[in-house]
Amino acid sequence: MTKLKIVTLVVGPIMENCYIIYDEKSLEGIIVDPGDEADRILATVKNLNLTIKYIVNTHAHADHIGANKELGEALKAKLAVHQDDAAMLTDPQLNLSVAGYMGRIIVSQPADILLHEGDTIKFGSCEFKVLHTPGHTPGGICLVGEGVVISGDSLFAGSIGRTDFPTGSITDLISSLKTKILTLDPDTQVYPGHGGTSVIGWEKQNNPYLN
Repeated sequence: MTKLKIVTLVVGPIMENCYIIYDEKSLEGIIVDPGDEADRILATVKNLNLTIKYIVNTHAHADHIGANKELGEALKAKLAVHQDDAAMLTDPQLNLSVAGYMGRIIVSQPADILLHEGDTIKFGSCEFKVLHTPGHTPGGICLVGEGVVISGDSLFAGSIGRTDFPTGSITDLISSLKTKILTLDPDTQVYPGHGGTSVIGWEKQNNPYLN
């Protein structure tokens, strides 16, 4: 039986959820959306004695990629992002860090792996499938597997991600969520990019944007 563990660290000025996800048996894992506070994330990885295989960005806004570079250098982990958000990693104008809300300009290293719909991310005995959910950004993704969905800024508890940024689309986001995420098992646990967790069944019945 797979022993998936998820550690949530709320990081940075925008209170972004960074997830350290690992196989309890092999201690191999991934880091999803390390937005800030690289030292804190690294200390957690060290304390858990983990081997980090990948850093995965659900999208490439500054508050989700701010610690990519430091973690990549320290952990020698490959960086993965959807191909449609790849240019945002190294462009502060596109990743919105020029707006000043991070307090600094963010320039990540380029992606080592360009993700596409249906790709899989494997670590230990765990496996996540990549679902392309554009709308918040063109290359937004959700990671689905092991009874959970890591939803980034596509789906929040009782809400959805903003679509008023230059490359956002409310039509695309609603379509993505209804066709790819709400069709998951109702008991699937939702781990969003900001705020608390939820369950797909509850979102399907109660999220005002999706029913």
